[in-house]
Amino acid sequence: MSFDAKSLLLIGLGMVTVYHVVSLVRGLPKLGSMKPTSGFILTGVVTDFLDTLGIGSFATTTAIYRAFKWVKDALIPGTLNAGHTLATLAQAFIYTQVVEVESTTLVGMIVAAVLGSWVGAGLVSKWPTRYIQFGMGLCLAGAALLTAAQAAGALPGGGDAIGLTGVKLVIALLGNFGLGVLMTIGIGLYGPCLLLVSLLGMNPAAGFPIMMGSCAFLMPFASDRFIRLGKVDPRAVVGNIIGGLPAVFVAAYIVKSLAEHGSALRWLVAVVVAYTAVTLLLAARRKPESGEAVAA
Repeated sequence: MSFDAKSLLLIGLGMVTVYHVVSLVRGLPKLGSMKPTSGFILTGVVTDFLDTLGIGSFATTTAIYRAFKWVKDALIPGTLNAGHTLATLAQAFIYTQVVEVESTTLVGMIVAAVLGSWVGAGLVSKWPTRYIQFGMGLCLAGAALLTAAQAAGALPGGGDAIGLTGVKLVIALLGNFGLGVLMTIGIGLYGPCLLLVSLLGMNPAAGFPIMMGSCAFLMPFASDRFIRLGKVDPRAVVGNIIGGLPAVFVAAYIVKSLAEHGSALRWLVAVVVAYTAVTLLLAARRKPESGEAVAA
């Protein structure tokens, strides 16, 4: 990216950060207690630490919430978006300034993801619980397969390009729009976006500013919509913020990479996420309560 592009990106990140903070301050107190438990804070530490290293936070957070029954299934998508936004913004501030990527590709894919998330949040926030369980279950199953493929080294290595043109750019824009929609269901954008740009011949390193920038710009708008509709757990959101922000800086500046344990950790995450996907799909098959039946 040129100096001007980087400067504009920083300004944009600053603006959406302010927007998100205002959204949290204005909306969360209306939804109930915001005093997080130590479990919620620790969840933020673990999941955003892994997120900064490229594993993602949505699938792991969902697995934890469901394992301990801390957050209702219907509130998980909104809670993921609202709770991990500040940590993602911090990652974007760090990584988009040190990796070279062509500005048209970067800005175009970010805008496409934001539009996708806006459409998705409006749909998912109105779904009954069973639909959310089914959607998250399918998406997490895909995330588990993708994580396993990463652990096995089976994904394409990509090329040398730092930008896209023509048909490839159109495919990238449509793909990132779809990934923006899926973000609101509860599947992280990082892994799929990295796979998308690699398949299109880009240098995987150039995918980091794209995937982090996409999430950083789309999540504030998606989370604001979830907050306005009361589709988040305030305690979980605050816990993720308290634990997640310090974890980002530890991972980015101290640990920096997964090193030799990366593959084993990804296999572990893949197994946990696959199990969570199965439990969600089984839950979606159960007979809904009367209220859910009417809502559907």
